[in-house]
Order: sequence, then structure tokens, then C-alpha cells
Amino acid sequence: MEPLETEDKLNENIAQVRDLLNKQKLVENIVHRSQSTNQELVEDLVHRQHLVELQSLLAQLHTGDIAYILEVLPLEDRIVIWDQIKTERGGDVLLEVSDSVRKNLIEALSSDDLLKALNQMDGDDLAYIADDIPPALLLIRQETLTAEDQKWLQSARAYEEDTVGYLMSNEMVVVLETDTLDIAAQKLRSLKELPIHNDTLFVVDRRGTLKGILSLQDILLNDPALPIHNIMLTDIIKFSPNDDAGEASQAFARYDLVSAPVANERGKLIGRVTVDVVMDFIREETTEDVLNMAGISGEEDLFAPILSSARNRGLWLIVNLFAVFAISRIIGLFEATLAQIVSLAVLMPIVANIGGNIGNQTAALIIRGITLGQINSENTFYLFRKELGVSALNGTVIGLVVGLFAYVFYQNLSLAVVIAVSMFLTLVVAALLGMSVPILLDKMGRDPALGSSIITTATVDSVGFFIFLGLASIFLV
Repeated sequence: MEPLETEDKLNENIAQVRDLLNKQKLVENIVHRSQSTNQELVEDLVHRQHLVELQSLLAQLHTGDIAYILEVLPLEDRIVIWDQIKTERGGDVLLEVSDSVRKNLIEALSSDDLLKALNQMDGDDLAYIADDIPPALLLIRQETLTAEDQKWLQSARAYEEDTVGYLMSNEMVVVLETDTLDIAAQKLRSLKELPIHNDTLFVVDRRGTLKGILSLQDILLNDPALPIHNIMLTDIIKFSPNDDAGEASQAFARYDLVSAPVANERGKLIGRVTVDVVMDFIREETTEDVLNMAGISGEEDLFAPILSSARNRGLWLIVNLFAVFAISRIIGLFEATLAQIVSLAVLMPIVANIGGNIGNQTAALIIRGITLGQINSENTFYLFRKELGVSALNGTVIGLVVGLFAYVFYQNLSLAVVIAVSMFLTLVVAALLGMSVPILLDKMGRDPALGSSIITTATVDSVGFFIFLGLASIFLV
């Protein structure tokens, strides 16, 4: 099926789900208003009719599609959908949804319903969402795990969220370097199913030390009697569990990896990372960066309760409010100048708006560079010079255009020169701030995207107004 057809089909399924939910609500309201003696019976029959249709539709959908549908529905509708998912699919759906939706679902579900979903997960799955699960329920589920899964869950939870150890899985196929290709093939045939995205087998010695990898192609195309150590690939991409997950995701993109082994400091194989988990990490990080630039927590659910969303956004709104107070005081310093030359008030927004755009453009580029590991101490100075050159060129061109605009409308050459120079200086300052703010946040160990847009815009506005009104006070009054 083509991607466009898949997207159309998904949108069609979403429309059908919403239609069934709306029909159910509508009929329930009508039945509630009626005074029939058989009201409870009628309501129960109608309720069951639509839920059966909904169950039938959801049974045909992929787990990922159900997760996507939950993402686009309010919480009350999500609970209705969840109740119609067959018991054996709840755990998979809980793993597929975004962090914010998962947290809201876990808070809304009863302990029994949540425990049913947790019972469908192994130690690897539980480790992935352990931080979101109520400790008491996690402990209950943990006691029913196998000893191997319990050990894995405990070790996996020891790693920070942004490390490779947090992303790795224990589902992998391991063979000894002294085995033959025939033994490797037999091991594969003995499995009920291959681990997801399993393109290679990991080769270890008898102590479990990682020695190399063996592709499925090597097993199929070579003599079965050939020893593995004669054909395995030893020059491989591998990770430490404490490696940064962002750097690992860049390696996956750079080398087109499907999976990669994870070894501890002694070289022993302890897990693997797969491309699907890396893609999820990249998606979440990208979404979080976009929201953080606007001063919104990346964990906010689009359909979160009003109070929760207001609390999430309130901090940066308060920061922005204080920034606006500061800007108003800067403008107040030049109240006499504005009173004498009213045209300044008309031109002020131009300086602030263009300056803010330049600052945010630069900040976005720098944040991307930091995220991709492209910025370091060696090239930072070069980037500063480059961005200053770009902003100086743009400032010259835009300054001339704005100056010409001011002269045409106000027939005042001095005013035109002042706003042209102000525009040039503001754009240069905006570029400096657009670079400096994310880099400083990164040096402080903070997310470079966290509120950088708000900080940059507020500072550029303040500086822009000060430059423009300051020059006007000196040369026009």
C-alpha cells in the first residue's frame, strides 16, 4: 500500500471512530431525556450496538493506528476507545502512544485495567515506561516476572533517560565465535519469532565479550560448515550504555543502521538498540525542542485538562510578562522623544519585528547544530563571524528598504537614516543573541531550546527599542 493510501485510510478510520463516538453520545442523550418505562433497557441496547461496531473497527486496525487515534481524541473518548480494545492489545497500545498521552491514560485508568495492560509486557517493555507507572502497580507486576526479566528491569532502570542504556533492549540473537554458520542457522530456526529489526546476529566469546556481528545474508550465502569467526564482521558500530542517546541517533542516521550492539566497559554484550526506538527518540526530541522554544513543556498533551495546560505554560508567560514590563520601561525612558516625534511610534514595531525574526532564525539554526553535534569549541568562533556577516548584509539591505519607506512617507531624511542605522544594529545584535542564548544554555547543561525563542525575542525587542529611540533622541530632537 502506498504511503498516501495508508494516510487516507487512517484518516478514514479516525472519521469512523469519531462518527461512532458522536452517535453513541447523541443517542444516549436522547434516551436520558425520554421518560420510557424501559429506558434502562433501551439505553443498554443502544449503548452496546455502537460499542460492538467500535470494537469491530478497532479489531481491524494496527496497534500503531489505534495509538494515533488516541492521540487525536479528548481524554473521555480515549477511555471509551481503551475499554473496547481487546485485553491482549492494551499493553502494546500503551507502548505506542506518546509520553504525554501515556501519562494521562495511566492516571485515568483504574488499577485493574492498568495492571491487565502491564501483565502483557515483559521486562524490556516495562523498563521503557517504568517511570510513568505507579510504584505500587509496578511492584505487583515485577513480582510476577521471570528472574531474567526482573534482573533486566532493575538494570535498565539504572540508566538516565537520554542514554543508550535507557533505549536498549535485551531481545537479540547471540552466537559463539567458535560456532559454525549451520549452528547459527539452527539457532534461528529454533526461535518462535525473530526479534524486531533483527538484521544481524551478535558474536561473543565464551565470556560474553562482544567480538563482532554476523549478517543473515552471510548465513544464507556461505558454506554452513564455515566457522563464524572466519566470516564475522569485527569493524562494527557499537555503543556503551552510558553514551548519549542523541549521539547514537546521529550514528544510526549516518551509517544507516537497523540495529547495533551495546557493550559495557569490559566489552561484554548487554543489549542492543534498534532503529524503531531511535526513531521514536528523535521524534520525541524534535517535538520537545519545538515546544520548548515557545516555552511549553514537551510533555504537554494536546488534550490535557485546562488546569494542567495552564500550569505548564504559565512559567514562561510570567517570564515573558516581566520582559514586556522591561520593554515598557525602556520605551518610557524616551516618552518625551515620542511625544515630539509621533512617527517614531509608527516605525518602532518594524524594528522589533524584523529583529525578533532574525534572532529566532539564528537560534533555530544553532539549536539544530547543537542537537546534531555540529557545534563545538573549534568552530564556534567561525560561526559567530559567519552569522554576523549574514546579519550585517541583511541589515544593510533591510535598513535601506526601511529607510526608503520612512523617507517616502515622512519626507524626513534624518528619520530615514536613524531607522536604517537602527535596523542594521538591531539585526547584528539579534544574530549575536540568537547564537549566544542556545550556546550558553547548552554550556549550563540546560536544553538549548528551552525558552530560547522567548528569551531571544524579548531581549532583541528591548535592545531594538533602546537603539532606535536612543538614536532618535540624539539626532532628531
